[in-house]
Amino acid sequence: MPPPLILASASQSRRQILAHAGLDFTIEPSGVDEDEVKLSLLGERAKPRDIATTLAEMKATRVSARHSGALVIGADSTLACNGRLFDKPPTLAAARQQLSELGGQTHELHSAVVVVQNGARLWQAADHGRLTMRSFTDAFLDAYLARAGEAVCASVGAYQLEGLGAHLFSRIEGDYFTILGLPLLPLLAFLAEHGIGLEQPT
Repeated sequence: MPPPLILASASQSRRQILAHAGLDFTIEPSGVDEDEVKLSLLGERAKPRDIATTLAEMKATRVSARHSGALVIGADSTLACNGRLFDKPPTLAAARQQLSELGGQTHELHSAVVVVQNGARLWQAADHGRLTMRSFTDAFLDAYLARAGEAVCASVGAYQLEGLGAHLFSRIEGDYFTILGLPLLPLLAFLAEHGIGLEQPT
């Protein structure tokens, strides 16, 4: 019998990705202070990919300590544009400012996923996408935020590519799931090796 599967994240997007892939899992947010960790890592001049991987592992490790034997998935994403790291905007006003700065620019979105069992990292993967936002007017931005609402504050980029956020972009390069915040395909391959996923034909 395969071990229990736990997602150590409060992310609605990651939850939906795993659910739509047909996985049976529970959710337990880690409670890791991401802002404090990011500040420390930035002080060490860590790269965006490494920050995402470190945070993903910290989340999974913390939850793993409470669930012996379970496979715990931790994930994180970082957004870098012109040498600057962006975080989830705390308010709609902050989201508007962030999108104004990203408009007309190309940014990189790095996503990492780590699986931990009994406090030990078993596996990890990281990938990134390059996204180019089209230039848009203030009126367009106001209309987008009015329709998208507070949900944009749950995304590191203040957009949700699977929804209205698609209107913001002129070009996207990279894996779709990675851009949504979870490199799904390598994760599914790893889980299949542990008997988790769709039943294999005999």
